[in-house]
Amino acid sequence: MSGVSRPDAHSERGPILVSACLLGLPTRHDGGHCRRAAVMEMAQQRQLIPVCPEQLGGLPTPREAAEIASGAGADVLDGRSRVVNRQGEDVTSRFLRGARIVADLAQLLGARQAVFKEGSPSCGVTRIRQAGSDVGGSGVTAALLRREGIQLDGIE
Repeated sequence: MSGVSRPDAHSERGPILVSACLLGLPTRHDGGHCRRAAVMEMAQQRQLIPVCPEQLGGLPTPREAAEIASGAGADVLDGRSRVVNRQGEDVTSRFLRGARIVADLAQLLGARQAVFKEGSPSCGVTRIRQAGSDVGGSGVTAALLRREGIQLDGIE
């Protein structure tokens, strides 16, 4: 592909994956967003790639809220846990599919950094929700990207 340049994967100027809801896109489970000024300011200096792993995995918006049943994202990746929505429906395959698509995008675009929404069963970097409470751990997509060497930063 002549004329198309791929960003240097090790460059500070490479693209950053960002939870789409942090940019003000209505991708949250309830159809809302959680725009953050700090992320909007980053867009002035860096190329941001908005992603919503849950939508990329095939879930609609709005959708039932979901939580990792036990453990954290790594447990889902390794088949030791699952992701279940409020109706009790197992949505694990959708979360895994979305995580893989985001990881593929990171590789394709040379992204070595991600800024994700804390508390999400997909994007939580250090915190997710379980049984209605905040617990330590990362979401499914965050866990996969961490395994692939992507630097992760979480935003409340």
